[in-house]
Amino acid sequence: MKTPRPCTVPHRSTMRRSSTLAAAWVLMISNAILQFDVLAAPPPPPTPPKPVTLAPQPIPPAAPVRTALQDLGEKIFNDTNLSEPRGTACASCHSPNTGFSNLNGSRIGVPQGSRLNVFGTRNVIHNSYSSFTPAFGFRVRDGDVDPVGGLFWDGRVDTLAQQAQGPFLAPLEMNNKDAASVVAKIAASNYATQMTAVFGADIFKDSTKAFQRVAEAIAAYETTNKLQSFSSRYDQFVSGKAQLTPIETSGMKLFMDPQKGNCASCHTMNPKASGPKDNLFTDFGHYATGIPRNMAIPANANPSYFDLGLCGPERPRPALSANVPVSVSVESFCGTFKMPSLRNVAQRQAFMHNGFFNNLRDVVSFYASRNSDPKRWYGPAGVANDLPIAYKANIVTDRAPFNRTPSSGPALTEREIDDVLAFLKTLSDQAPPPPPAAGPAPAQVAINPFTAPPPPPAKPPVR
Repeated sequence: MKTPRPCTVPHRSTMRRSSTLAAAWVLMISNAILQFDVLAAPPPPPTPPKPVTLAPQPIPPAAPVRTALQDLGEKIFNDTNLSEPRGTACASCHSPNTGFSNLNGSRIGVPQGSRLNVFGTRNVIHNSYSSFTPAFGFRVRDGDVDPVGGLFWDGRVDTLAQQAQGPFLAPLEMNNKDAASVVAKIAASNYATQMTAVFGADIFKDSTKAFQRVAEAIAAYETTNKLQSFSSRYDQFVSGKAQLTPIETSGMKLFMDPQKGNCASCHTMNPKASGPKDNLFTDFGHYATGIPRNMAIPANANPSYFDLGLCGPERPRPALSANVPVSVSVESFCGTFKMPSLRNVAQRQAFMHNGFFNNLRDVVSFYASRNSDPKRWYGPAGVANDLPIAYKANIVTDRAPFNRTPSSGPALTEREIDDVLAFLKTLSDQAPPPPPAAGPAPAQVAINPFTAPPPPPAKPPVR
């Protein structure tokens, strides 16, 4: 009898184990295939970010539109052919690089004219911001009487056009023989057609009228932002666009302090107001401050010559107006000169009416120590030396810093003088903006970093 063969049907537990292994193999193979597909498939494109839009940038204000009259005035102002001999323009003595007060090559405190080694008798008074100057008159305030306004150091004319005529005919300045000589030079200039376009084809037929129109053109130019831009750091400060440094702030406080510098009592200002007329740094008054005599001026070689400002020699003594008390005489104002604006003062080559000072620090030092150390300024006698004895009483002594005694010392220390100088430098204008470019400004556009061209590669550092 044959022995029966064992059953070949797997045990149920064995069948379950085989099924599980098979399922695992299928899952592994599926995962492997899926992984391979994922690795082989290209990655999906990244979601592009939203385009970056630049915030609109503030567009600086365009330069004010100039008139044809102002453009003509600028050409006349800069024409070096209008002197005798030729070579000197109005701009030769009123350059923006020197605070609109230039000595035209002189080194003695007063300008050289169109002729070599021929010098004036007074320093160049700046012509920036001069359009704000009121007509000459007398101001009576709290019983105090002061001459006020007018142009030139002695206030002898009231309008910019009147002032513009003077230097053309002054022998010590542009030295033209008469108005007709000036007009003839303009008629032969390359801008003569602009003159006829503005004033008419017949303008050159009457030289007197033409000379007046020349002066009007210069006056119009002097009202442009090239001469009165209000663009200094101080202007930015009062408008909230800039801050002064601690030293500049200290200097401003000393400048305004009625017991220290007291400069603002005449060079008026208001840092809390941004209006142009609130910060002109002059009250346009005329004062005698006792400036030492400048012996380098040729006219001062004559000991009997004195420049008396309001009382001559460039003008006749003015008549007092009806508001002046009868007890006041015009002699009370002999030796007084107009108080100039301090705008752009730090750029000037010489200071005060006779150009005695060529350093702004010396000016501040003089104000601070005129009374406490008079020998430093006037020599061994220690007495003001550029006025006749009869008019020395006109020198200001009733307010700080001029009311101190020799024993009280200077009104400002050397450190305080440094601070005041730092503040005065904030009054220098920036260069005026260029004329607006032709055509509209480019529009602001969105920048897409995926379509914008790449930036240029950085240059390697120089070793």
